[in-house]
Amino acid sequence: MTPFTFTKTNSQREAVTLGRRPQTAFIAGGTTLLDLMKLNVQAPGHLVDINGLPLDKIETQADGSLRVGAMVRNSDLAHHPAAKERFPVLAEALLSGASPQLRNMATTGGNLMQRTRCSYFRDPAYACNKRQAGSGCAAMEGYNRSHAVLGASDHCIATHPSDMAVALVALDAVVHIVGRKAERKVPVSEFHVLPGDTPSIETVVQQGELITHVTVPASAFAARSTYVKLRDRASYEFALASAAVGLEIQGNQIQSARLALGGVATKPWRSLEGERVLMGAAPHKETFRAAAEAALKGAAAHKHNGYKIELAKRAIVSALTLATQRQV
Repeated sequence: MTPFTFTKTNSQREAVTLGRRPQTAFIAGGTTLLDLMKLNVQAPGHLVDINGLPLDKIETQADGSLRVGAMVRNSDLAHHPAAKERFPVLAEALLSGASPQLRNMATTGGNLMQRTRCSYFRDPAYACNKRQAGSGCAAMEGYNRSHAVLGASDHCIATHPSDMAVALVALDAVVHIVGRKAERKVPVSEFHVLPGDTPSIETVVQQGELITHVTVPASAFAARSTYVKLRDRASYEFALASAAVGLEIQGNQIQSARLALGGVATKPWRSLEGERVLMGAAPHKETFRAAAEAALKGAAAHKHNGYKIELAKRAIVSALTLATQRQV
């Protein structure tokens, strides 16, 4: 690990000021950053500990939305009554991630900012454009069983690892970010960026900007929502394919729908194509399969990950079926 300096702060203004300095990183739970520092994948020269900031509240707003502070621990959010009852897809996604010990430390902001689990990214012995621009992508011709079939480029095929972010995309959540001059709001669906020819740029967050909270709006489809995660083992494992869905059903017709995918794309992936198939249709298995086909229509496989296309389709059908069975 490269030597670094360290500052604790209880002031949001001070955190933003310190964070603007080059080679500075914020640290909260540290469940991703410390791992990458020990592997010499990231080497910030200065860490700013933001655990003292008053950003650890979960609050229900007058309009029915949920305000989740950036420092809220994943376990606390997963077990919060409002998340469990009104946004079940969010609670389920959180509980499917990592282990209880890690969920007790991991934060909302840190979860959004976590980096890929691609083994080539995490091993400096291999070429990785995400880690060192222009060095190449070892995963392209390597063992790419866990890699992306959606949103990839010629420079990167690494998947995004978050479960929580996939659920937040399906819920139309918004990230609130503060900088030196002003606060801005970014939909979670636009928070992460595609790799293109600059894989090292993963989010819209600029140096020195700080996530303060996430807003999850009330919606007609949130109550009938669910998360399905397919993986190699039942716990402490990242998704090979996952689906976060939400449905508003009146009579025998889908009035509104949300469909997001994890484990198969370079960012949490919202499928507008799949949602269009669902809108106005009857909530039947044939409809769900058609939506799954539409969602994966643009998928492109590499040598070892072609199975993910069918796996993702089955995750979608399963999630939509479970959502229709949820009592609201």
